[in-house]
Amino acid sequence: MNTLKLLVVFALTTILATGCATDKAVISQASQTNQQLDPAFVTDPQVVAYFGQIGDRIIAAAKELDAQGYGPKSHKSNDNSWMFTKDIKFHLVNSKTLNAFTTGGDHVYVYNSLFQMCKDENELASVMSHEYGHIYCRHVAKGMNRQYGVYAAMLAAAGGGYLLGGKENGAQYAAVGAGAGGAAAQFLNMGFTRDDEAQADEVGFAFYTHAGWDPNEFSAFFQDMINAGYDKTPAIASDHPTLASRVEAANKRVKALPPEAAQWRKPPIADVAQFRALQQRANAAAAHTPSDQQLANSQQLLQALPRSCIIPYTPKDEVEARQAVAQRAQSGQTTSTSKKKKHSDSGS
Repeated sequence: MNTLKLLVVFALTTILATGCATDKAVISQASQTNQQLDPAFVTDPQVVAYFGQIGDRIIAAAKELDAQGYGPKSHKSNDNSWMFTKDIKFHLVNSKTLNAFTTGGDHVYVYNSLFQMCKDENELASVMSHEYGHIYCRHVAKGMNRQYGVYAAMLAAAGGGYLLGGKENGAQYAAVGAGAGGAAAQFLNMGFTRDDEAQADEVGFAFYTHAGWDPNEFSAFFQDMINAGYDKTPAIASDHPTLASRVEAANKRVKALPPEAAQWRKPPIADVAQFRALQQRANAAAAHTPSDQQLANSQQLLQALPRSCIIPYTPKDEVEARQAVAQRAQSGQTTSTSKKKKHSDSGS
């Protein structure tokens, strides 16, 4: 029996470890998430147009660099044409959570709380460039593939625990082994995630500067976060690089820019006064967003999603929101199962 258990674990581990997330799978998942978040979008026409203009500048710069062969292996592995189309949307969402993220497909999200914290367009453009960098480097696909490894580690640890515990205690030991194995795998994955974030900063800086924004201001928002006291977690205990290290890296990139970089500069789409007016419009629109149940669920989902570029640790509200979403999903599944059972019993 022990040998059989080990073979089963080995087979499942092999299947999970060889899993691969395709662009199609990532885009499909991103589309499903977007449908759930849609009720929380700020729809003021001027604000929507402004975010679209910034996004267009970023994508145009990225397309130009792509034609020159720029980017990591993960970018060059497949057809990239979908990354430079009008399908890529940059959304402003009505949330008090300080965040921006991408689901890796056609959508980038900036939360209104972050937008309001930005001092000018340079800061907003740097965050948006970073997020588009995750798409360009296929980081979401890499993350999905890493999860296969996490599941594989849990299965392998479970198999080891079963063998160690023997016939009488095998099940209990397997459960402990799975938990420990999963925790270890998640911790190791933090290193990869830090690398992804650093890489998104690197390519985002390239897009940002080639699109014409001030290279000296790329790290300004990270510095704002430091000044606000958000850089307290040691790098080894976080899945993000420290904000201080990101500022330092950006400053080094500024010094390494070629002389012709001065020719890339363009005026901002909105000057400081116009930027302030757009922030006010966004707040006004957010204040009139319907507070129905659908929006409430969307807001909770927004809180539950990972903070991909801003806070270098997992905030308490994110943990609590994830737990609430999981409980709601479990409750819904239980209700659905009960209904099916009741229907089956009545028909028998």
